[in-house]
Amino acid sequence: MKFKTEIDITINKFIGKKGALIPLLQEVQTLEGYLEKDTMRYLSEKTGFKISKLYGVATFYSMFRLKPQGKYTVRVCKGTACHVAGANIIYDTILNELGLANGEDTSRDKLFTIVEVACLGCCGLAPAIMINEDVHGKLSSEKARKVIQEIRSKEGGNNESRKLT
Repeated sequence: MKFKTEIDITINKFIGKKGALIPLLQEVQTLEGYLEKDTMRYLSEKTGFKISKLYGVATFYSMFRLKPQGKYTVRVCKGTACHVAGANIIYDTILNELGLANGEDTSRDKLFTIVEVACLGCCGLAPAIMINEDVHGKLSSEKARKVIQEIRSKEGGNNESRKLT
């Protein structure tokens, strides 16, 4: 737990307020980047919420993370328009480019986390991804690879793909 003082301030802001659990978890996650085990235990002790309740909420809502995520979140739209336009191919291309095996979602360099989403709201750009707040649409496998490589290059990383062999 990196930010105990800030977490205490956050707890005090929400303690005793009805419907405070989700906003509390959101603010704590913003502070730490994810909801780590020690932090969840601490929240349970300080708020009186059972640990099972905290984990239940944190695992039900996809906005919460229980493990670290990358600096860049790559949201791959899997909605109908994107699906029909090849979203699965784009998703697999990005997994390959990031060197991720099935079940992994964050690159080894902690630069990228990939997430499937139901809809980005930009069906006219299908297939589309959103990296943090930037939308990239009308993607091909090559364009998707290039977007990832450009970010890596900007971050000073190796611009070559980290494909699985």
